[in-house]
Amino acid sequence: MATNISGTTRVCAVIGDPVEHSLSPRMHNAAFQALGLDYVYVAFHVKDVPKAVEGLVGFGIRGLSVTIPHKVSIMPYLDEITPLARRIGAVNTVINENGRLIGTNTDGVGALRALESVETVDGRTIALLGVGGAARGVAFTLASERKPKRIYLLHRREDQEMARSMLSDLVSHSSVPVTTAELAPDDTREIFKEADFIIHTTPVGMSPKVDECLVEEAWFSERHIVFDLIYNPAKTQLLQRAERRFARILNGVPMFVNQGAEQFRLWTGQEPPVEIMRQAVESGLGYT
Repeated sequence: MATNISGTTRVCAVIGDPVEHSLSPRMHNAAFQALGLDYVYVAFHVKDVPKAVEGLVGFGIRGLSVTIPHKVSIMPYLDEITPLARRIGAVNTVINENGRLIGTNTDGVGALRALESVETVDGRTIALLGVGGAARGVAFTLASERKPKRIYLLHRREDQEMARSMLSDLVSHSSVPVTTAELAPDDTREIFKEADFIIHTTPVGMSPKVDECLVEEAWFSERHIVFDLIYNPAKTQLLQRAERRFARILNGVPMFVNQGAEQFRLWTGQEPPVEIMRQAVESGLGYT
């Protein structure tokens, strides 16, 4: 945590409800300290978004991380929203440029950088499990920034309308072929035979319900790169099953760190110390 706070210190923050569990303060303050920047990062438990936005301007807060449940509800109160965030339909980052509030979304960029630390996305087939906000962030960034061969949107039966809406939006903004399918055993098994990347975006398997999993172990193979956005536990049931079938696996820490690193760039104009940020997050999770 910053120890030399003064009258010139710039403030960044995360807002959410709840927010007490957030690792963003640990991550960003470690980065500010490492570079000797006169910044501090705090967490605000926010229920009233309009008043929070007024306070952001009134107090001259430099930037916000926006987490559940405010990523959509904050959008009408911002002065500008980047085209990518508009397509995703959610904002996770706000930059205060002299009272003008700019909303963007770094979740997809974080996921893309995490994936490409393992393998290139261009020309690969992607199976995306889930069609919620996290899935939209990943899918729109992949379709906008890279050229995957195909994206499959695998959804639960009760999420069929969300899947149709996401399909329509992706098709209208991208030339990447997109197909929806229900998360049913026969369909999922066949799609996995074609997929190179399997990206899990739902909360299934997150602590404390660590024994839950949407995917049978037999459906994985050594051809797969399996990315689970969950990072608590470090190795979900899904990742354990994939690893036993010799797939390459990746949990949600690299995405979380990389989306935070992009926020850091936007707020400070400096290159972030990504490794220090990763160590801070893993220490907070008890990995080290």
